[in-house]
Amino acid sequence: MTEAVAQLNESLLAMLQQETFVLLNTVDAESGGPTSTAISWIYAVSPSTLRLSVDHRSRLVNNMKVNPMVTITVFGEGTVHAINGRAAVKQDPLADVPFKMCCFDISIEAVRNALFYGAQLDSAPRYLKVYDGRAAEKLDAQVFAAMQKA
Repeated sequence: MTEAVAQLNESLLAMLQQETFVLLNTVDAESGGPTSTAISWIYAVSPSTLRLSVDHRSRLVNNMKVNPMVTITVFGEGTVHAINGRAAVKQDPLADVPFKMCCFDISIEAVRNALFYGAQLDSAPRYLKVYDGRAAEKLDAQVFAAMQKA
């Protein structure tokens, strides 16, 4: 592990300004234990702020409202990055999307290389959207546009 910095480097910033998936780690509001969920509605607003949106039916919304401490795990640049920060509601509900979502800003407190010593990722994980491709593109465009306006 390397020393933590308090903002995204240029390549992480560029990577998170495009569609990617990450793991969002929160503290469960009921059990107090850790949770981890893959999300793709996330982008970097600036080197010190990430913005993400979550469907209101998800437990993640309440988790972040009750305990704002989060870790976002990013796979890229040949490594695994752990981004620690605090979530704050940016817009609730998120405007101009077809269902109720909550938009959060994450104030970055630390960015660390979380891959074990001596290892390098051979490739970043990839995913496929297995439902209606046109519907997925339309929804993604609506959500990202609304997040950018929030």
